[in-house]
Amino acid sequence: MKRVTRPLLLAIAALALSLPACRSDDKPAADAAQTTAPEDQTGGSRKGDFGPPQGEPIKAVLTSPPLVPPATGRTAPAKVIVELDVIEKDLPISEGVTYTFWTFGGTVPGSFIRVRQGDTVEFHLRNMPDSKMPHNIDLHGVTGPGGGAASSFTAPGHSSRFTFKALNAGLYVYHCATAPVGMHVANGMYGLILVEPPEGMPKVDREYYVMQGDFYTAGKYREKGHQAFDMQKGIDENPTYVLFNGAEGALTGDKALTTKVGETVRLYVGNGGPNLVSSFHVIGEIFDKVWYEGGSKFQENVQTTLIPAGGAAMMEFHMEVPGSYVLVDHSIFRAFNKGALAILKADGPENKAIYSGKEVDYVYLGDRAAPNMAAVATAAASAKTGDLSVEEQINAGKALFAGTCSTCHQPEGQGMEGVFPPLAKSDYIAADPKRLPSTILHGLVGPVKVNGKDYNSNMPPMNQLTDDEVANISTYVLNSWGNPGGRVTKADAAAARAAKPANASGGH
Repeated sequence: MKRVTRPLLLAIAALALSLPACRSDDKPAADAAQTTAPEDQTGGSRKGDFGPPQGEPIKAVLTSPPLVPPATGRTAPAKVIVELDVIEKDLPISEGVTYTFWTFGGTVPGSFIRVRQGDTVEFHLRNMPDSKMPHNIDLHGVTGPGGGAASSFTAPGHSSRFTFKALNAGLYVYHCATAPVGMHVANGMYGLILVEPPEGMPKVDREYYVMQGDFYTAGKYREKGHQAFDMQKGIDENPTYVLFNGAEGALTGDKALTTKVGETVRLYVGNGGPNLVSSFHVIGEIFDKVWYEGGSKFQENVQTTLIPAGGAAMMEFHMEVPGSYVLVDHSIFRAFNKGALAILKADGPENKAIYSGKEVDYVYLGDRAAPNMAAVATAAASAKTGDLSVEEQINAGKALFAGTCSTCHQPEGQGMEGVFPPLAKSDYIAADPKRLPSTILHGLVGPVKVNGKDYNSNMPPMNQLTDDEVANISTYVLNSWGNPGGRVTKADAAAARAAKPANASGGH
């Protein structure tokens, strides 16, 4: 055996002295360090109890979307009473299309709830006597079994009550968790609860409540009449509609969100799902701040933010120039072909140093550029009773034309010289009006002569349109801009769909 030298013994002794004493009753140093949260952390639920409620109980102010309750404005915890009703009701999901929604508070999404971290919340859930189903509520902001679901199973005509302390600040989804859970959520049973941090949220000029959801109807997109829930589509994760605030057009036209140049806007955005993740984006804006996943941290200068099903985010941005800003799920077919589209309208003076000011609403907004789509709903109702007039078809077709045809053929049917043939005073249409529904549904490829000029482009098929939409657009074109007049019926459109012409387009 080799001898251990004196210098080596001294080094070993020094190392032993530098190590902390380790006894069986001592906590490791790492564990001890965890008892105090760093300054940039909230401490989570362990730091969220600010003692018992102070003062008299407060009844929570609940708001329907897109409105947000006022800030609590309190510096101490309170007992807050939340009273929320479950209401099953038929509501429009698109123009001329209705659906039986199951709701919290009579709206989709449900009422917005706002409390302060440390508040004790006494929650009352009442299920209306005319409901067909039992329901409950799972609030993601609750610490407790099922987020309250285990304590709130409520049969029709009954009410339930439970109490929780809001320990974690943030923006949280709530939803029904009664089996089958997916069906209850898919029928609109979700909303948001904001638990303000002790210091409150930073002040802004406007706050809005927007929530995405995916819906599964037996009929296809925009198929008129009352639509039933399709369980298999839900299981297959193949939604008919992807919507903001429970209806196509809920936040467009005369129901658009509003702001002014110079203001700061905060959006509280949730995703009820039940299936899809949202790629949330505002066309023409950049989020100055995004509190990702609804938590305490924010990211800056964000273009698009992911919001998971059952999750939320908060975002702020300052308005520099006026115009129509389009809110979308940037999984883009969902926006323009399933309904996930909303509008924030900013009024005020132009600032050409930042943006030139040219704005063409219909390129992005489509038929949502119109003030409203009431004409489409009116035509659908009249068609259902067999009283649809040509005038109602024309009015509905005008609104639909804006989103389907006006970008290429122009709002007044003038077309684009050498590229897209005119629809105004068209000898091509006059020669055979039945060409209209066929061309809309099957497209058109190859050379055509219109008003003495040659065109050779490729119009893609618009076969996603329903037969009554095709009939109404065709009737509008026939009766506009010097065309010969006439009428195309839903039956005419169905016949055109079944007869594919030789020069049909396969798309671009």
